Amino acid sequence: MEHKGIVDEVLGCRGIKKTFTTKNTSKEVVGGVDLSVKKNEFVVLFGPGQCGKTTLIDLLAGLTMPTEGEVFLGGKKVSRPGPDRGVVYQKTALFPWLTVEENVKYGPKVRGLGREECQRIAAHYIELVGLAGFEKEFPIKLSGGMKQRVGIARAYANEPQVLLMDEPFGHLDAQTRYVMEAELMAIWEKEKRTVIFVTNNIEEALYLADRIVLLTNCPTTIKTEYIIDMPRPRDYVDPEFLRLRQEITDTMDKSM
Repeated sequence: MEHKGIVDEVLGCRGIKKTFTTKNTSKEVVGGVDLSVKKNEFVVLFGPGQCGKTTLIDLLAGLTMPTEGEVFLGGKKVSRPGPDRGVVYQKTALFPWLTVEENVKYGPKVRGLGREECQRIAAHYIELVGLAGFEKEFPIKLSGGMKQRVGIARAYANEPQVLLMDEPFGHLDAQTRYVMEAELMAIWEKEKRTVIFVTNNIEEALYLADRIVLLTNCPTTIKTEYIIDMPRPRDYVDPEFLRLRQEITDTMDKSM
C-alpha cells in the first residue's frame, strides 16, 4: 500500500493508536497520532515520563504494529523493522564480544558489502564520532558516552533514511550529556539524516530540535508543536531559549 503523504515527507503516520491487551486488562498507550517528518529534519518528541514516547518510537520503527492507523516510510506502509530506520536506545545494546570496529561494521556486513567497503564505512563513522584510536577496544572498556558514540556510529553505518533515538543520553551524567548533545549536533550537521529524537528533558529538546512535538500524558496524542527557529549552536541562557523553555513547560501535561 502506498500513501501520497505530504511533499518531502520521509516518515509519517496517520491516526496511529496502540492498545496493549492481556488476559485481564487493556491499556491504550498511544491514543491517535498524526505526524509528518521531512527529509533531514530534526524532530524531538517531548513529553512527560511514561506518556508513551517509547511505544511511539517502536511503532515508527516497525517493532510493533499499531492497533489502528498506519505508518509510512517514503510513501510505503511500514509492516516490519528495516535497515532504512536506525534505532538508538538509552541502553546501547552493543555486542560485548565485538570490538568498536566490529560493532560498527556489523550492519554493512549483514547487508552483504565487501570487506574493504565495510572497513571504509567503519573507519569513516568511527572518526566522525571521535573514537579514532579506540577501534580495537571492547565495550566493557568504554565509558557511557563512548558507548553511545559507538551506537550512533553503528546506526549511521547502516545508512538509514531515518534515525530514531529514544532518550539516548538519559543515563549519562549531566556534563557528559551536554557534551554528547553538542557532538550529536555536530555529527548531524556533517552527515545529515532525518532524526526523530525522544526526550523528557526540555533543555535537550530546545538545544537539538528543528521542531518540538509536545505530547500529552498517556494515552499519548500530540498536544501542540513548536518550530525552533534559533541559530546553532544554541545558548542555554539565551533569552529566546529561556522564553521557550518556560512556555513549553507551562503548556505540557504534568507527569502522572
